This record gives sequence, structure tokens and C-alpha cells, in this order.
Amino acid sequence: MPRASLPISDGPAGTGQGLSDTVPMAASAGGLDALLGWARACPRLFVLTGAGCSTASGIPDYRDEGGAWKRPQPVTYQAFMGDDAVRRRYWARSMIGWRVMGGAVPGTAHRALAALEAMGRVEMLLTQNVDGLHGAAGQQRVIDLHGRIDTVRCMACEARMPRALLQSWLEDRNPAWAALTATAAPDGDADLDGRDFSAFTLPSCPHCGGGPLKPDVVFFGESVPRERVEAARAALGRSHGLLVAGSSLMVYSGFRFVQAAADAGLPVAAVNRGMTRADGLIAVKVEDDVGAVLEALVDALAGDPPAAAGVPQGA
Repeated sequence: MPRASLPISDGPAGTGQGLSDTVPMAASAGGLDALLGWARACPRLFVLTGAGCSTASGIPDYRDEGGAWKRPQPVTYQAFMGDDAVRRRYWARSMIGWRVMGGAVPGTAHRALAALEAMGRVEMLLTQNVDGLHGAAGQQRVIDLHGRIDTVRCMACEARMPRALLQSWLEDRNPAWAALTATAAPDGDADLDGRDFSAFTLPSCPHCGGGPLKPDVVFFGESVPRERVEAARAALGRSHGLLVAGSSLMVYSGFRFVQAAADAGLPVAAVNRGMTRADGLIAVKVEDDVGAVLEALVDALAGDPPAAAGVPQGA
């Protein structure tokens, strides 16, 4: 795709201050100032976030800086729905892992993106994460592409219930399992292997008495609901640029939005440690801590005159 000609700015108008002056960073000043210039050229952003935004909140991620799996791939939708044994293993691990996921609070990246939205610079934030931390940070325009782990869905009657309520049920009926500890894993999981899960009591739906119960998230092998994809594409069409924050984009459900932006001629920037699947489509990339970079970006943009943060008429 032809790259947009983006200004490399020294800082907010009239100040001579660049991103490299706002916070000490390991990345080059040119990359940071290029991101600031890119953001000024794209006043209305479509933001696509991934696991890198939530690692500072204590939630592990799946991939290393080369984009490779750090651990075995997650359970698939087909395996979960087709086998009681898989569901017992899933819910036993989830009962332990929920202690970290349920207690997680927004980090610097979440707060910075909420501040960017409050400045009028975010058309939509599309997150691949299921932790709900963008909303907890005050983000208003959010699409949870892969759903929310804090909600549980009955696959028989479609009833929903809070995950925290199910946690009490699981612990009451599985006291020996509740006494265990394990290392936290991504998406509310825990490394609880080498055990016989056959005695674990599975939850049933309190509404219909059946089930199975499943977290209201999109598993591997499951399709993202069409309405979420359509809402995200519509928001992308109203945006001036796409910002990737904390994602390697190895999962196609997120990567396709970068492809769509490139096809539409929208400039793409990324803040992510390590490679991404879309490196060939990215105009500006900063490989550093996503929270620190976004915080620095917000601080620099806060010095702009109000007109610089506005949306062009007719957009």
C-alpha cells in the first residue's frame, strides 16, 4: 500500500517538545516523535488492542516477542463443547485462575487510551482482550471483539450470569480444588496439570438446569459474532488511522482490521514489543513498553491547541 507522508514533529505546536522529552524511553526518539506526528495527522483513531496492554495488570500473554506460542494453544470450541472431561479441566483451572483475572485492575495503557478518548481522539477501541479492563479504565467506545470473561453463558437457554457468581458456586462444590494454588495463565486460566479432573463438579445452568455453561468469550475455532465485526468495520470507516497497541496480530480476527485499513489507504501505527503479523503494513512502529509510550503520547498531545484534537468538518 502507498504510505502516507507523515510529519515528524518536534512536539506540540509552539513548544518544541517531543515525545522523547516527556519520558525516558529505550526506543529511539525518532520513533516516538514519528508516532506523535502520525497521531496529529490522524485526529480520529481506530485503536486495536491486545494482550500487551494487560500484562502490567498481572494477566499473562500467549506469545513471545517473535510471535510464537509461549505455552500450548488454548482449548478449542469444538473440544470444549464435545467433551465433559475437557470442560471439567477447563473449569477447574478457571476456578483457580479467576483469582488473578477477577482482581485485575487497569494499567497505564488502559488509562492512557481512556484519556486519549476523553481528548476526542478515539473513534472506537476494538480489543482482542476479554478482561474488561478498558471499560474499567473509563473507555466509553469499546467493542469486545472476543467477548468478556466476566460473563458466563448457558449454551442451552442462552441465559447469562456474572462470572463472579459462578466462582462462589464452583468453590462451594469443589472445596478440595478451591484449596489449590497454581501459576496464573492467560485469560483467567491457571497451570493446573497432571491431575485427575474426573471428580470435579461441573456447573449447571441455574435457569434451565442444563448447559453446558461456557465463558461468554470466543474460543479458538469459534466465529466472532457478525454484528461485532460489522460495528468495528463501520467505526474503521469513520476513522483517519489505525493504532495497534500491544498486539502481535497473529490471530486473524484482529489482523483483518489492519488489512482493511491498508486496503482503504488508512495509515497504520503500532506500539508493540517484538514483531507483528502486519509489520509490512505499518507506517510507524515503536517497539517499547506500550503503557509508557501511550502515556507519553497522551502527555504530548495534551499540549496541543484544542483545534488540533478536533475532527475535520464533514468527517
